[in-house]
Amino acid sequence: MTTLDRQVEHRLKDRDVRYTRARRAVVEALAQAGGPRSAAELHADIGPSVPLSSLYRSIATLEEAGVLTPHHGARSLTRYELAEWLAGHHHHLLCTSCGSVEDIDIPADREAVVRRLVDAIAADAQFAAASHALEIEGLCARCR
Repeated sequence: MTTLDRQVEHRLKDRDVRYTRARRAVVEALAQAGGPRSAAELHADIGPSVPLSSLYRSIATLEEAGVLTPHHGARSLTRYELAEWLAGHHHHLLCTSCGSVEDIDIPADREAVVRRLVDAIAADAQFAAASHALEIEGLCARCR
């Protein structure tokens, strides 16, 4: 069992939820995906070993437990990825044409600038920002 599996299993166990074969398949597929995936994409990645109905139930359970984060993008398509506490802090590029979502890591010096900007905007609104996520919408290289 990988460290990721142990972390997820512990999180689910704390909520009296079993780490089933289907849930493990979703977590493993997302860990290998390199970016958010839709339910249909996950089903294609995992294959017929997990029925579509089980996949949807697994996604819902993992999302409710805070293991997955949903991203509602272009064309009303929801994609999922491992939560930040598992995958690390990162941001996204969203293509408004094809709906693709790409993970991007921002160098530490630029991330510090983003964090200062977020804190300043929050402070102006008398709000204490706990975290942030940057989603940049536009056209990917394939759609330009």
